[in-house]
Amino acid sequence: MDDCREKRRRCTKLRVSTDNNDMEKMMHREIERQRRQEMASLYASLRSLLPLHFIQGKRSTSDQVNEAINYITYLEKKIKELSLRRDELMLLSRGTRLDDSKDEMETMNHVVVRQCLVGVEIVLSSRSCRGQPRLSSVLQVLSENGLCLLNSTSSIVDDRLIYTLQAGVNDSNLIDLSKLEERLTRMK
Repeated sequence: MDDCREKRRRCTKLRVSTDNNDMEKMMHREIERQRRQEMASLYASLRSLLPLHFIQGKRSTSDQVNEAINYITYLEKKIKELSLRRDELMLLSRGTRLDDSKDEMETMNHVVVRQCLVGVEIVLSSRSCRGQPRLSSVLQVLSENGLCLLNSTSSIVDDRLIYTLQAGVNDSNLIDLSKLEERLTRMK
């Protein structure tokens, strides 16, 4: 009889420990399920913040995260470009309001060359039309450097003639922007 009691006690202990293991497994599964649901929700919210051309079709989660990284990099570049453009415009507006060394300002040219989404953007600004290099000369320099004119605008702001040129380039690593800017600055 003691033998039978002993067996029962062992079976009860085994059942209790098995029940505890099952309970732990169930809790672990539930926690893991909630984690997966939360991750899916976070990925969906990340995907909803991306423009459509960054999330074409059904993609894996790693592809979506990679596209989010690409989009953030794109936005950082855009912020830098807009920042440079703002600074340039502020510099130009300050330059037109300075009364000292007015003669120097009349003939002074401003040239800014920078990368943009389509290739290279060149802004030429001059106080007088005589000091501004001829557009044909500028286009010749672009052609010599392997650039192809895509867009050109001109405007007059506070007696300053401003050309904004956008040129396409096959490989932006082959173009030395500082040398191009220096060459355009030296042109008369």
